[in-house]
Amino acid sequence: MSQQIARLEAEEGFPVLDRGPRGVSLTPAGRVLADVAERIEAELVEARQEIANLGEGISGTVRIGSFQSAIRAVVAPLLAPLAEEHPGLVLDVREHEPAEAVRMLRAGDLDAVLLERDVDVDAPAPRGQHDVPLLDEPWRLLVPHSLPTPERLDDLRDLPWIGALRGTASDRALRRLGRTLGTDLAMRHAYFDFDTALALVAAGQGVAMLPALAIERSTVPEGADVVAMTGLGSRRIVVRHRATRHEPGPAVRAVVDAMLDVTRDFDLA
Repeated sequence: MSQQIARLEAEEGFPVLDRGPRGVSLTPAGRVLADVAERIEAELVEARQEIANLGEGISGTVRIGSFQSAIRAVVAPLLAPLAEEHPGLVLDVREHEPAEAVRMLRAGDLDAVLLERDVDVDAPAPRGQHDVPLLDEPWRLLVPHSLPTPERLDDLRDLPWIGALRGTASDRALRRLGRTLGTDLAMRHAYFDFDTALALVAAGQGVAMLPALAIERSTVPEGADVVAMTGLGSRRIVVRHRATRHEPGPAVRAVVDAMLDVTRDFDLA
């Protein structure tokens, strides 16, 4: 690698690396060459995929890591039509918490993972990976009949809340709402699965803020109302895959396209 870099610097007549006591970094010329190389690499990947699609068909195994509500709403509905369109394609669906799924994608144990995030605190994928947005869905309130039905954001200030596990999109959305209201929301309990939140609301333990998809694809418990309100923001679901010289391959691309087809038909207005 050192010889290749030295040869590149000799050919271009510019240093591409700044070498210092703490390591190396790209020079301005090095950054230009790196950006051009990434564009060339992306074009080569696209060319390989188009050539592969000219063959007898897409085949192989794609390992998908996802959380429960995304499996139910996005992954499960595509299994049958994808098998019919690409008989040689096998999907291996595994339920994992997002943090574990991200580690497995990085290690090569998964080919694609579905992730959730509060859209107001969105973050780009790390280098070598790519996020494809699938769905932006509004946050909804689930309010037990034992509490007054809120009509505006200020009415949420003093309500008791069902808390979410730290680091989840629901947790970040609740903390963002607290900052918007200028207060720390009174939260108790901690859920990861939305069915748990539904059960706690049904038990009169407080108000929960859930994504529209989780409510519409579940049975709303008796004694609770769903409230839509401006200013709650939305949750984004993305599918993340590796983005390297050889990835995503035709099989992963076919799965991502199928996910986009499924979510395109959702009506969460």
